[in-house]
Amino acid sequence: MGRSSITWRIAMMKSFVSPIRLIAVLLAVTALCAAQQDKAPAAGSSLVSGTKSPAAPAEFQARSPRYHIEPGDSFDILFELSPEFNQTGVAVQPDGFVTLRGVGDLKVADQTVPELTQTLRSAYSKILNAPLISVVLKEFEKPYFVADGQVAKPGKYEMHGRTTLTQAIAMAGGFQASAKHSQVLLFRRVDDQWTEAKLIDVKKMEKHGNLTEDPFLHPGDMLFVPKNTMAKIDRFIPNLSMGSYLPLTIP
Repeated sequence: MGRSSITWRIAMMKSFVSPIRLIAVLLAVTALCAAQQDKAPAAGSSLVSGTKSPAAPAEFQARSPRYHIEPGDSFDILFELSPEFNQTGVAVQPDGFVTLRGVGDLKVADQTVPELTQTLRSAYSKILNAPLISVVLKEFEKPYFVADGQVAKPGKYEMHGRTTLTQAIAMAGGFQASAKHSQVLLFRRVDDQWTEAKLIDVKKMEKHGNLTEDPFLHPGDMLFVPKNTMAKIDRFIPNLSMGSYLPLTIP
């Protein structure tokens, strides 16, 4: 990877950590990196906040592309040899658990369909002999990404097929005039304890026409575009005319 991207890994504490707080911390680190550009970390290196992280990856971590069960989803369970255990419209509760006939409560949130199928087989093996189980998702959240900050239309967007960072920015209406193109932040949840953030220099990519570092988004990713320096200063400087400072005489 070139110098157009830097990666961090952030520990998610047991207490709630808001995306705004994460953004504030990362922007502070970004400013420090900009001030020490000559000592910039090697491409692909990770900066860790919080408890010790797993071994830092060489590439931006990709959560499994398979869909993960979320609270509010529902699914059907089909037993090939024991249809009396079939269940339809099983709803995942806000705490990630479901209540199932014969086995009681099971935590299923954050599992893929194959993982859920194996969890059900293990649970029902206690009352059935080698059960053959199929899981069919009925209601689930469509893949999405979130665009925030200095884009024309901040919000949550559905993903239709593979979507890159620059395509996502375009879907959100493009950069505002106040955007800092060189410091776009991409957040990606790795697991329950870690969220990784990548700083991407879109300005450099576009200038050199090099889109090899334009990452594909994964469902649930969030991109944040900060304000450029002039936009921040403009908030505190009255937009006065030059006539307020200099007595001009127009012949």
